[in-house]
Amino acid sequence: MTRTLSFILLGIREVLDRLRSWLVAFGPLGLFGLALIDSAGIPLPGGPDAAMILLSASNHSLMLVYALCATTGSTIGCTVLYLIARRAGIAALRRVSDEKRARIENLLGRYDLLAITVPSILPPPFPFKPFVLTAGVFNLKTSRFVLAVFIGRSVRFLIEGWLAIRFGEEAAEILRKHGLRVLIVLAVALVAFAAFKLYRNRSRTTTASAADNPGRAD
Repeated sequence: MTRTLSFILLGIREVLDRLRSWLVAFGPLGLFGLALIDSAGIPLPGGPDAAMILLSASNHSLMLVYALCATTGSTIGCTVLYLIARRAGIAALRRVSDEKRARIENLLGRYDLLAITVPSILPPPFPFKPFVLTAGVFNLKTSRFVLAVFIGRSVRFLIEGWLAIRFGEEAAEILRKHGLRVLIVLAVALVAFAAFKLYRNRSRTTTASAADNPGRAD
C-alpha cells in the first residue's frame, strides 16, 4: 500500500514538473499561467519563483515584463482561492489550527492591508495560503485584498528579477539558503527608498507652492 502510494505521488510530481517546464517554455504568458495555478492552490515544483529567476537570468531586458506577468497571475490565483474561502466559510479553515487562525485573524483586525502585503512578499516555504483563506472567511474587503497581494507580489518578483540579473541562476540558491533575510532586507530598502522619494516630491511641491504664493496670509 505504501509503495503504491509512493508511485502515485511520484507520478503526480512528474506530471506537475512537466507542466511547469511546458509553461516556462511560453515565456511571460507561461509564467503568468504558472503563477496563477500555483497561487490558486496547486503547487508546482519550484513554483513561479524559480521560473522568474530562470527567465530573468536568460533575458534581462524582459525582467519587468516577467515580474508583471508573475504578479498578475499570482494575484488572480490568490483571489480565486480567497473567493472560494469566502463562499465556503469556516469550513475552508478546517486544516488550519485554531491557534494559527486566531493569530492571523488578529493580524487582519489590527493591520488590515499590511497583514496580507507583508506575508505575500515572503518566499516559500512561508505558508501564505492560510492568510488568503482567513482573509476570505472573515470577509476582508476584496479590493483591499487584491491591492495587498498585488503590492506584495510585485515587491517579491521584482526583487527576484533583480537578483537574477545580478547573480544569474545562482539567485535561486541564494533565495533557497537566505530567502527570508534577503527579501526582508531588500523589501525594507525598497520601501524606504519609495518613502524617501515620496517625501522629497512632497517637499518640492510645498516649496513650489510657497514660492508661487509669497504674500499669502497665515
